[in-house]
Amino acid sequence: MKQSEVKRPTVGMALIPITLALVIFIVGIGVLKFQAELMLIFAGVLFSIFAALYGHKWGKIITVMGEKIKTALPAILILFSIGLLIGTWMISGTIPFFVYYGLEIINPAHLYVLAFIVTAIVSTCTGTSWGSAGTIGVALMSIAQTMDLSMAVTAGAVVSGAYFGDKLSPLSDTTNMSSLAAGANLYEHIKHMLYTSVPSALIAIIVFYFVGLQIDSSPGQLTNIEEMLAGIGELFNLNPLVLLPAVIVIAGSLLKKNPLIVLFCSAVTAMIIAQLLQSATVPNLFTAAVEGFHTEMLGVSPDLISEDIQELLNRGGLYSMYNATFFVFCAFFFASALEVSQALNVILEKVITYLKSIGSVIFASLLTGFAVINCTSNALVTYFLVKDIYGDVYKKRNLHPTNLSRSMEDSVTITEALMPWTVSGVFMATTLGVGNFEFLPWAFFNLGGIVFSALYGFLAPYTNGFGIRKLDEDVEEGESRKQAAL
Repeated sequence: MKQSEVKRPTVGMALIPITLALVIFIVGIGVLKFQAELMLIFAGVLFSIFAALYGHKWGKIITVMGEKIKTALPAILILFSIGLLIGTWMISGTIPFFVYYGLEIINPAHLYVLAFIVTAIVSTCTGTSWGSAGTIGVALMSIAQTMDLSMAVTAGAVVSGAYFGDKLSPLSDTTNMSSLAAGANLYEHIKHMLYTSVPSALIAIIVFYFVGLQIDSSPGQLTNIEEMLAGIGELFNLNPLVLLPAVIVIAGSLLKKNPLIVLFCSAVTAMIIAQLLQSATVPNLFTAAVEGFHTEMLGVSPDLISEDIQELLNRGGLYSMYNATFFVFCAFFFASALEVSQALNVILEKVITYLKSIGSVIFASLLTGFAVINCTSNALVTYFLVKDIYGDVYKKRNLHPTNLSRSMEDSVTITEALMPWTVSGVFMATTLGVGNFEFLPWAFFNLGGIVFSALYGFLAPYTNGFGIRKLDEDVEEGESRKQAAL
């Protein structure tokens, strides 16, 4: 079939594979709990067949997939680097240090709310949700496991806090790229996001606080904590020097250094500390980095270490991220087939013709951002695609670009981690050890953004446009400044 015979599907035909794909994901992954990788492959095959029916060749899908992998290569390398970091931070005593003193200081009733607040602070300072979840988030999950608290709630709190900073920090790549794509000033963009971020964060804090109050600290739970403290204290030399790898990550992020170099330097530093303070052998250092840490690496017989401590500490390493990386390839196969088929584009172009009110425009852009990030798992591509589709529509409705950039963050940046077939979703589930659909109901900050964005749009006629910035406001501000200058 020649390239000239390539055709675009009609809206009715495009709805067929889209609907079938949704059924595969919702029923296959959500209801029947089938492996998400296989469901992605099934959906990818479905769109590949659909694309072939309209004249597209298989080679084009492979080419698009290769381009996506090339774009996502830095994220994949960071994925492996976090596995390396966890393994080395374990054997150096960095994560055990956080766990030990966290168990001593934190009241179980306050863990959930502290998990949100602490990760929010770290992610705001560093500008990275992955870095905060993969470091302090892992320690908080270990503390929750030791205290016999809900792993799903804790993971929801960690993910919520991690994306608070990812959304509002001027150091965040997604914050910079979303404002750039929409044509908005970075700091005006951050200021405008406070309308949705502040209420979402307040709701998260209130819910996590009151859910924590329901925790009943049983004598058995307290005994388990004491045993864990004793075991960690015997295994590791908890000298404050073990915090140096964490300091390197935070300092590197604040200085905007290459994250891969920062993570590698932190891992190497952790390995040196492990040899100096934990008396770990060189072969065990490399084994911990590649295969993950195991308590017997510190010269203690497994028979002398409780199963709870082994379950808590034995983790990390490059190998721990292999499944996640394979998942990314499956996701990109699906995304490439979907892109080549043009099914989603045809539907979105039709939807735009029905957008009349401010609320409908904002809501449609939110749904589009959510749909596209779940199909492409590439935030940068999603930002520019949403801008291309809705940029002129926002202008016609007298909506400032900061409204569009905020919609991108609320529907793309903070929702990507909720789905098990996206790159960020795979990272969070793999790193925190909790399934996406398990922590999704507790990720209040991530869910709140899209809700408040839509509410501001639909309620604009009744609230005098509260939370919505108009284009003509810039003109009015400019005239006010001129008059003040005179």
